[in-house]
Parts: sequence; C-alpha cells; structure tokens
Amino acid sequence: MIRNETDYQEAIRRLEEDREVAKRQREVLEAQGYSAEQVERGMEPLLSFHQQFAEEVAWYEAVRRGNIPVIRRLTDIGRLLIASRIAIGLTQRQLADRLNVSEGVVSRDERNEYHGITVERAQRILGCLGVTIAISIDETAIHREAIVTA
Repeated sequence: MIRNETDYQEAIRRLEEDREVAKRQREVLEAQGYSAEQVERGMEPLLSFHQQFAEEVAWYEAVRRGNIPVIRRLTDIGRLLIASRIAIGLTQRQLADRLNVSEGVVSRDERNEYHGITVERAQRILGCLGVTIAISIDETAIHREAIVTA
C-alpha cells in the first residue's frame, strides 16, 4: 500500500520500469516463436502483478484528491484512517505530532493497516485528523434475512 509521497514517486518509477520489462519480455517470447496465446499466457503473472501495482497507484491518487472509498467491513478501518490522513494532506510525522507519539509508531501502525486497533484509538486518530465518519447498516440485508428465516 502506498502511504506517502515518497512511496508514490517510487511506485510511479517502478510502474514505468515494469512496462519496459513487460515490453521486452513480450518481444523475447514472440521472437522465440511462441503463439499469441502462449505469449499471453506467459505474460499473465507479470501483467497481473503490474495491474495490482497500478491499482495501488490509482487508489493513492484518488484518495489524495479526497475520494475516499466506502468500507464495507470494520476490519478495513485501517485503510480508512490512512486514506483520511492522505486526503487531508497530513504526513505521518504531522499525525504523530498530533497524537503525541513517534513517527515510527504511525509508520508501523499504517504498515500494518492498524490491525487490531481499538475503537477508542480509531476515534482518537479520527479526532486528530478532524474527520467524522458515518456508519450505516444495509437495511436490505436485514429485511432479506428476515424474509428467508420466516
């Protein structure tokens, strides 16, 4: 996951590098006489990794613009906290200062996507970010369950 501008710049560099590697790999496979289908099959792992990396870049760019994705599970609260920090333009150091902890603590927590965070700690971080979240329950799921069990 891309968590800061340095990671982002490195990701952009690696994406370009990966494009060149994929291009050369495709040329090598074609030069060896593989069919188009065999070339595509041989390229799948590399292209899949590249696509995943491109999605991470797209996520960071969207979050940086303030487009924070909806989470559907409370276990994704860590990604929401990270996205919120990025969206408001706060560095990990600045958040650490607001939380009165070291930058290393914030870096470690974000690397682990705040796994196992308590509700109280999540609320403290949200407060330091000046962010309010809204939680909703999908009523159609509740009604569907009621109909199935009736």
